[in-house]
Amino acid sequence: MSQDRSFIKSGRNTIIHKEKKLDLVIVNSETHPKIKVTQNGLEPFKEDLPKNRREAKERYLDMVYIGSADVFGEEKRLLFIQALDGREYKVDYSKIGTKLFVRIHQDSYL
Repeated sequence: MSQDRSFIKSGRNTIIHKEKKLDLVIVNSETHPKIKVTQNGLEPFKEDLPKNRREAKERYLDMVYIGSADVFGEEKRLLFIQALDGREYKVDYSKIGTKLFVRIHQDSYL
């Protein structure tokens, strides 16, 4: 399997976005909201998920299934995402529906 992904994982719960050409779609589980990581930060992902990797690439997306064996192997309650806008975001899945669900954790990690 090739490792030409547009992100790298760090530690037990950090995703680092590394490629401007592709946005990341973070999927923690089927029940949690999907998050799109763009070069300008994070936003909700409201579209239908791509059916396969080819369709994702055509839409300039890279799918990140948190629970898959090649990412973290389990669903996460707390996730940190370093975006290309120079900020690290904290995503707390126990606070879905509140303003604390996604917030800036560190304003300039570079």
